[in-house]
Amino acid sequence: MGKMMARPATLLLLLVVAVTAAGVADASKSKQKTCDKGWECSGSVFCCNDTITDYFQVYQFENLFGKRNAPVAHAVGFWDFQSFITAAALFEPLGFGTTGDKQTKMKEVAAFLGHVGSKTSCGYGVATGGPLAWGLCYNHEMSPSQDYCDPNYLYPCIDGVQYYGRGALPVYWNYNYGLVGDALKVDLLSHPEYLEQNATLAFQAAIWRWMTPMKKKQPSAHDVFVGNWKPTQNDSLSKRLPGFGLTMNILYGDNICGQGYIDPMNNIMSHYQHYLDLMGVGCQFSGDNLDCAEQVPFNPSYKAATS
Repeated sequence: MGKMMARPATLLLLLVVAVTAAGVADASKSKQKTCDKGWECSGSVFCCNDTITDYFQVYQFENLFGKRNAPVAHAVGFWDFQSFITAAALFEPLGFGTTGDKQTKMKEVAAFLGHVGSKTSCGYGVATGGPLAWGLCYNHEMSPSQDYCDPNYLYPCIDGVQYYGRGALPVYWNYNYGLVGDALKVDLLSHPEYLEQNATLAFQAAIWRWMTPMKKKQPSAHDVFVGNWKPTQNDSLSKRLPGFGLTMNILYGDNICGQGYIDPMNNIMSHYQHYLDLMGVGCQFSGDNLDCAEQVPFNPSYKAATS
């Protein structure tokens, strides 16, 4: 079975701790109606819309990740629906899964979980249930290829701590653990193991990554997927257009994008489309600009031999 693979340092969470562009835009509108849906969503205009539990139920989560607790999986008993929903509740007031019409909301959840499923899968071609049934098989990198300690004055490595990949959208490197930890108010720099001990925290880290731009003046994966972002002329010339493909560009850069129709990119797309089918949306509604085969990365790699 496959392993959770490392990613180049510069392609992973080189982020600013910021509120999403969607949240900023909506907060700036004066005297908008806000709603309170209890524990899941409150104090936001987005909470006036359906929340995730209104259209995504336990049985659907089980359909998407049906093999995660199989005896051969590597995180049996770790991931569950309640952990995902509890994590999502932190971001639903910012628009995660609560933006747009019902189909848009469902598609965003499918898109986010499509990335998660692909990055934590131990599926392969002849695996029982097919290669797309094995998402959430892992919660950490099984055989780290390096220590992932990079000189960084803001987030220096802690002696004896290892910064290999952990979580739902795996976090690698000391500075990324520091950034995510600051955002979530958890000391992940000292305790990166929390992401393989607490499924809610692991999902929170992943959703934060989905909702947060890598750099100022760049969009988040959420923004480009739900229609909050419009490309500049340079973006258009670089074939960076709104859609699922651009979420891969934002999350993985030139590790996935601009290399043609490579297997890793196709695998992420396949998970997204499979989940659309399982959720009852249908893969025919995947949207425009599904791939990033010819996109120029927002943030090209600048270090070699880091993976």
